[in-house]
Amino acid sequence: MAYKTPIGTTPYRLVYGKGYHLPVELAHRALWAIKEVNMSYDDAGHERKLNLCELEELRNEAYDCASTYKDKMKKVHDAKIRKKTFEVGQKVWLYNSRLKFFPGKLKSKWMGPFIITRVGNYGDIESENLKDHNKQVVNGHRLKPYLDASDINGTEKELVSFLEVSLVYEMG
Repeated sequence: MAYKTPIGTTPYRLVYGKGYHLPVELAHRALWAIKEVNMSYDDAGHERKLNLCELEELRNEAYDCASTYKDKMKKVHDAKIRKKTFEVGQKVWLYNSRLKFFPGKLKSKWMGPFIITRVGNYGDIESENLKDHNKQVVNGHRLKPYLDASDINGTEKELVSFLEVSLVYEMG
């Protein structure tokens, strides 16, 4: 009964080719029923063919509305995706896709660290495990950069020195 934006109409109308009528509305349709019964067979056949054609047009229109809606939603989704670039020798985390079948409450979904040994042209990346030196080729969407403690500590030192300079400047 409710109007659906992706298909541009109500599901009831797609199935039956007409709008839904509440039971209260049906009680007052006695005149309409009399007119329908008194219709000739030829006119009823033509009317039925017209109704079937209208229903087919309605379904085609809903299909077009749904496909344009999906295209718009895909554009919105793709606009939010950030491009990841990886370099050879960079440390990365690998997403453990098998964990979703046997989830652990506090188990991390990321394995690693791995080192990138080759970057392909189509998003395929060859990585090497640091522990057992096994190589595997994975999709770049399953990787995220690994940050060492030295990277984090180096950033904090710069931030602290910036804060000290700004505090001295404000007080002085």
